Amino acid sequence: MDAGTHLRRLAALAALVALAASGAACGGGGAAESKGNGKLSFKVALTEPDITTVPILAALDDLRGQGHTIKVVELAEPELSIEGLAKGDYALSAEATSPALLAVERGAPIKIIADAIGNQWAVYGKRGISSCDQLDGSPFGIFSEGATATAMVKEWVRSTCAPGKKPKYLTIGGSDVRAQALVTGRIAATALEVSDVVALESKGGEFAKVADFAQSLPDLRPQTVYANGDFITEHKDVTQALVTALTRQHAKINADPRHLVGLAAKYLPEEDGAEMAKVADRYARAGLFNAAALTEKNMQGTIDFFVRAGVIKEGMTAKDAADLTFVKAAR
Repeated sequence: MDAGTHLRRLAALAALVALAASGAACGGGGAAESKGNGKLSFKVALTEPDITTVPILAALDDLRGQGHTIKVVELAEPELSIEGLAKGDYALSAEATSPALLAVERGAPIKIIADAIGNQWAVYGKRGISSCDQLDGSPFGIFSEGATATAMVKEWVRSTCAPGKKPKYLTIGGSDVRAQALVTGRIAATALEVSDVVALESKGGEFAKVADFAQSLPDLRPQTVYANGDFITEHKDVTQALVTALTRQHAKINADPRHLVGLAAKYLPEEDGAEMAKVADRYARAGLFNAAALTEKNMQGTIDFFVRAGVIKEGMTAKDAADLTFVKAAR
């Protein structure tokens, strides 16, 4: 992570602590307004919606069909969602898990309530590379030093490479740029998501899967749904309706990938339909969508991973970070 990014994150977290403290002092919560008859008006924050969040958008539409008024606010960075959740500006968000855990550690009134998508990250390397040892001293593309995918890569290297062997990390940026660098031979390997791999395949790129983090880190939940604590306390029925709706949307996707294709066409109309169909099929076959997959075991495993990565300190428990009552009722 460069110095500027590091300072911005520290500033965001400092602001978060102040907002959380002031929110608690005021009694929390303006995350929702009552419309009467049990119907609410509230906001949901998302960062650059993509195929991983379209089931959430569909679930929100299901709630609108029940009479609730919901505004989706698109933000530039997850930290902004966290700040808004702490203040009570937003009721819900679905982003990377690590910022939420950082916020919980600092006393923010936020709870993780469901899984957004399973671990879809894997290491891909040049043709002929099949092990960590073969990457010793070779350029390995990463998004940033502070990225969750980078933490996964480094844990894989620590646990898999022979002692003293490791790649040379090269900060490149977005997945599309790293994928292109892999195809052109600028790097020997990188971590990519499912959609990036499908895009590479469509362009005829030659590469091989070296490691699958869904297998090596089965208890890591990199992207989750989290909420303002006052909102889920005061509006349990609506929170349950949302988690249940999301669970049902995920079940439809796993039963028939065409459901995800349809959702993508509705909520991401600018995306290429043929390529999106391939991505949807890959997601469905991998079983990556399952909102109710969140358990105390994998929540604690996620916390422990971010402790090892140096993101949060030791001592947090699954109960500190998550409220699993909603996913249990939705199963």
